[in-house]
Amino acid sequence: MTRTGWQGTLKKLKRYRALFLMVLPGMAYLIMNNYMPMFGVIIAFKDINYAKGILGSDWIGFKNFEYLFKTADAFTITRNTLLYNGSFIVINTVAAIGIAILLNEVKKKFAARFYQSIILLPFLISMVIVGYLVLSMLSSESGFINKNVLPMFRMEPISWYFEPKFWPYILTLVQTWKYTGYLCVIFLAAIIGIDNEYYEAATIDGASKWRQIRNITIPLIAPTITIMTLLAIGRIFYSDFGLFYQVPLNSGPLQPTTDVIDTYVYRGLMTLGDIGMSSAAGLYQSLVGFILVLLSNYVVSRRNRENALF
Repeated sequence: MTRTGWQGTLKKLKRYRALFLMVLPGMAYLIMNNYMPMFGVIIAFKDINYAKGILGSDWIGFKNFEYLFKTADAFTITRNTLLYNGSFIVINTVAAIGIAILLNEVKKKFAARFYQSIILLPFLISMVIVGYLVLSMLSSESGFINKNVLPMFRMEPISWYFEPKFWPYILTLVQTWKYTGYLCVIFLAAIIGIDNEYYEAATIDGASKWRQIRNITIPLIAPTITIMTLLAIGRIFYSDFGLFYQVPLNSGPLQPTTDVIDTYVYRGLMTLGDIGMSSAAGLYQSLVGFILVLLSNYVVSRRNRENALF
């Protein structure tokens, strides 16, 4: 860089030094939390010996990945992970958009803030507490459903934690209840940013509320919907560990329908104590998610360049 270039850079640093100082804590956190741990990727290709250390341990290539791909449960955990996360993306997005549109129709400021807080509250509750809330509803001995709801329909109590067929619906309901509020706030912010003149012109032209939603609201928040969907697709091979481990209480009979990659790897780590296999699973999830984001973004950019992430 020439002397003139250095001088120009120094002038910019002095001019925007307050902004750079504000960015510094966030950058430091990002480097320490996201970039420095990338060094651990090599653990996935090593037979970790704590006496030798990470760098001194023997290289074993892709043998750690065999734990995921050669196990008899590989198809089951992959299927569960993809189907659950795929359904979560669709259901949460549709529910969040619908609730955001309804909240936007609440004109009283106090009522709007109250409803927003109530909807966001489940997202702030620990999954451990959510697990006990679900237990209070489904417990065989004292659960609300077995004690109060089923007797109303003259039905026998159900051993919920021993019946796998119910849990795809239970987990989907719990996940939607907990995370829709967070997504709803994002979509609501996008809807509030729409110029009200669009709706006024549509009302003058005689457009119904449904037509306004379909032709104004949805198209104008489409970039936000696309970005949130792409980010969710990037984590489609990751699962909420608390949802699939804590809520079903790690019940063995439920594992055919509640076991996903994260819970399977955790059980393997607790049983075998091999962090190499856990690292291999994490790298596999990240790599597949990265590829899916690239492919999804490419498809979106082919249809509408403005809606793509990059």
